Amino acid sequence: MSEPSYISVIIPLKLEWEPCYRLPDNIDPGNVVIGDRVKVRFANRMYSGVVSATDVSPETNASKIKDIEEIEHGLERILPQEIELWRRVADYYLCTIGEVYKAAYPVGKINLEEAHAAAVAKAAQRKEKVLDSMRQKIARLEERQSKKDALIQKAKDGTKTKAKLSEDSEKIRHEIAIAREALAKVEACPGRDADAPVGSISTDTIVLSDAQQKAYDSIQEGIRQGKPVLLHGITGSGKTEIYIKSAMHALSGGKNVLYLVPEIALSRQLEERLYEHFGERLLVFHSAETAASRRSTAEAVRNGKGYVVLGTRSSVFLPHHDLGLIIVDEEHDSSYKQDSPAPRYNGRDTALMMSAIHKCGIISGSATPSLEEQYNCACGRHVLVELTERYHRTDDSDIEIIDTKAERKKRGMRGNFSIKLIEHIRKALAEGGQVMILRSRRAWAPALQCEECGQMPKCPRCNVSMSLHKNGSDEVMACHYCGHSQTFTGKCEKCGGSLKSLGAGTQKIEEEAAALFPEARIARLDSDTAQNRSYETRTISDFSKGHIDILIGTQILTKGFDFEGLSLVAVIAADAFLGLQDFRADEKALQVLEQFRGRCGRRDRKGLFVIQTSQPDHPVYGMVGSQQAGLKSVGLLEERKDFNFPPYTRIIELAFRDENEGRAHVLSQALANCLRDSFDITGPYAPTVDRIAGQHIRIIRISLKKDRNLSSNKKALIRTVRQFEKERRYDGHITINVDPA
Repeated sequence: MSEPSYISVIIPLKLEWEPCYRLPDNIDPGNVVIGDRVKVRFANRMYSGVVSATDVSPETNASKIKDIEEIEHGLERILPQEIELWRRVADYYLCTIGEVYKAAYPVGKINLEEAHAAAVAKAAQRKEKVLDSMRQKIARLEERQSKKDALIQKAKDGTKTKAKLSEDSEKIRHEIAIAREALAKVEACPGRDADAPVGSISTDTIVLSDAQQKAYDSIQEGIRQGKPVLLHGITGSGKTEIYIKSAMHALSGGKNVLYLVPEIALSRQLEERLYEHFGERLLVFHSAETAASRRSTAEAVRNGKGYVVLGTRSSVFLPHHDLGLIIVDEEHDSSYKQDSPAPRYNGRDTALMMSAIHKCGIISGSATPSLEEQYNCACGRHVLVELTERYHRTDDSDIEIIDTKAERKKRGMRGNFSIKLIEHIRKALAEGGQVMILRSRRAWAPALQCEECGQMPKCPRCNVSMSLHKNGSDEVMACHYCGHSQTFTGKCEKCGGSLKSLGAGTQKIEEEAAALFPEARIARLDSDTAQNRSYETRTISDFSKGHIDILIGTQILTKGFDFEGLSLVAVIAADAFLGLQDFRADEKALQVLEQFRGRCGRRDRKGLFVIQTSQPDHPVYGMVGSQQAGLKSVGLLEERKDFNFPPYTRIIELAFRDENEGRAHVLSQALANCLRDSFDITGPYAPTVDRIAGQHIRIIRISLKKDRNLSSNKKALIRTVRQFEKERRYDGHITINVDPA
């Protein structure tokens, strides 16, 4: 009888070790390799696990080691690069590899035939949609061409005006030729099975301006040096064209590409644009896709070659192989960070880990780069490439700051709109332009208050004010944290007095806009309306085509959309972005404002950016629109250095959540005392919202120096926390968040 053979298995549980199992006598150990999927029993439950090591020497009594149930031949083998990424993510974010595996391979099996059929049908629908979009684009260009030619006929010969009009006409004619060529290629594309072979690809279909070409060449040089590249390009500079050409270059070398975006809405608009160039090579992966479609995409990624995956942060856990390039668009966006459950990873930073594992190039791009990325460039770890010229050479948008306190004193406000803003909107609409209005709060009113006793209705499960939502005649109070809702009676539950609204959300702004501009076509886009995926897609498409005059929404509007007719963008109650209890507050506010400013003034018209605020002298507003490279961030970086904040240190948050407030307070104090001698800590303290879904919250913040001891200090921290949980029997109440957003 041969000696028993043992393996280690990763199972989707929060375990600090990888359980050891025995191979039954009827399984040849030589046929089992790392990455195989096996069915195992753990704590009387069955799990699908992954072989992480073979020929293991057991550390426990062999009689206590169980046999595996079976090798799951119907499931694909996990790639070595996947397991390596799981280990790096678990190590960096102080979680277990089982939690990472669970995130990468959630429970649920999908019928492959059904998924395949759905993917093929969707590809056909997408092609028709893209063709329609391309034809409309050509029609718009031809209309512009016709208008230019008419102006040329009227202009006097030999004048600068005629020369400029002729130059513009030639540019439009060139754009039309490129668009027609792209249309012909998509029309001729027959479509293919998700994992069928694909033909060659050429980078000649993308024509870059001189500034773009220079940036592209610098990026390729940075990639050849083996360094990550930060593309700092102002809004409207044409970063997407550079991404596309870089992706084409990788594909032409037989490699695959991962293109990350922070939001699903941005993915939808970008999808049509990428499809024009990549056709059926393009694969889309995010949570709004059906389960069958996601499974089909995963299979295509595992077995295919020459693909481009467009996805949100979760697409880093697809079974990638032969990666030639990773693109992280809008790298500064906080949506890349997952807050719950573990692993609490950042998609941007995980992409950097992937590039090291796959030894492939990585481009991170933004008009407002994160301070972390700027710091990495300053230290020489990453290569900085700047693109400071707009593609259509349009001037930057004008900026107007309106002091709402002063306007109210002289009766210059109409609800939440200043008279100045109203006039700007009317002028923009009269000239055929479109308007976008940003308000950071959804609902009709963010809060309510009793006019008699001053009581503010709060969620019974969270320490947060209830918001008023209106849907026709229906009025409800809702909590934006736990989802609790109740009918709005208009009366205070404490004294029976009348409840008045405080502030205005996007619903109220939409209502006021409809009254002020009755002839305008108005739509709203926030997390309430975006729950209807078809409405979200239709709204973005309609605004892009000019079928909507005024679009009102939350931060979703600041993402990297490209709307040709948008000439005016305005922020109402901009103060909501300032003064938050967050060391990143000014950085985030600046990024939101800069990103939003960049949505307008594209193509051949100059835009206007209006900020309504009661703090017109706030330093953040002075940074908006600065043209000097790095000027906007140097002051913020100096502040971070003075106060020992990231990127000069590493922040880790320990969050206690407990239904018993006293227990949360006492035990958080106890753990803080254990940590205080070894670490630089703040807290425990109660956050602004210190109770969510019935759980009381206390935070301990640890600041670690970024030196050679960083890794060992993180390991010491996790050991202390795990030992504390074990001794106090407090498992499941403490979460660890590395690099909180």
